Amino acid sequence: MKIIDFRFRPNTPEIINGIKNSAMFKAACEVIGFEKRKSQPLPEIMADMEKRGVELAVVTGRDCEVTYGFPSNNNSVLEFVKAYPKQLVGFWGIDPHKGMKAVHEIVHAVNELGMRGIATDPYLAHIQPHEARYYPLYTKCCELNIPVFITTAPPPQVPRAVMDYIDPRHVDIVARDFPELTIIMSHGGYPFVNEAIFACMRNANVYMDLSEYELAPRADAYVQALNTVIGDTVVFASAHPFVEQEEAIRIYSKLNLKEDVRRKVMYDNARRILGLMPGQSKETTKPVITAPQGFPLPYLPFIPATR
Repeated sequence: MKIIDFRFRPNTPEIINGIKNSAMFKAACEVIGFEKRKSQPLPEIMADMEKRGVELAVVTGRDCEVTYGFPSNNNSVLEFVKAYPKQLVGFWGIDPHKGMKAVHEIVHAVNELGMRGIATDPYLAHIQPHEARYYPLYTKCCELNIPVFITTAPPPQVPRAVMDYIDPRHVDIVARDFPELTIIMSHGGYPFVNEAIFACMRNANVYMDLSEYELAPRADAYVQALNTVIGDTVVFASAHPFVEQEEAIRIYSKLNLKEDVRRKVMYDNARRILGLMPGQSKETTKPVITAPQGFPLPYLPFIPATR
């Protein structure tokens, strides 16, 4: 099966060292034993990716310099994409606190550097995604017809980050204010599982990935929803190197997904977001969601996952 990985950072020595020594993730890395992660030269990483059947990977940047004093990793994103333009797609990290500088940066990243979207981290910016400082960024994304990654589900050990910054109900507000904007919620909005599912159900412009939380408590609700109402909504993402890509693919191979849904998650939905479907126009919205037999929308009940 062909695969597109929608959240992937090559595990070069620079990336591994940058993550484990960052102000944001140092404590989390110590908890998960991140120092044991193997670093590799980029050509070796790409060869391994090809062996796994991964046709394309999205490399997301991060900029939270104002709140954490840590420089962005966007230069590494550009380096990777330039080295392997047919296998890697770049999303530029944007800090909403930088105001119009951030808006101009989006234009430059897309028009001059060939980036295909932007990535934001509200929990690292310490503001909610529907806060006013984000709206000029979303407006520019609509003008340029590019998607935006909104990172949700902060690791427990990230200093000063609180769950309210990533509640999918805030993303729902953004989706309603910007129906032309394609949004991808990263990490499934966890622990707000039902809210994330419903945000995708009720907004044709909202997608999500489940990276790092496919096996978390209550995550079986994601699988139930995938097989019934949000099969056109979820994209596979490994979150490599936090989760090694090979392990993430193995996890998805064991999820109880219908085969047509598995194909959509691993490949087709990502192609739609990136505008790669045969004969696709610039519009990247999902197909209209239909309810399973016996559950007419909008009265589809959400059954909490069994414990």
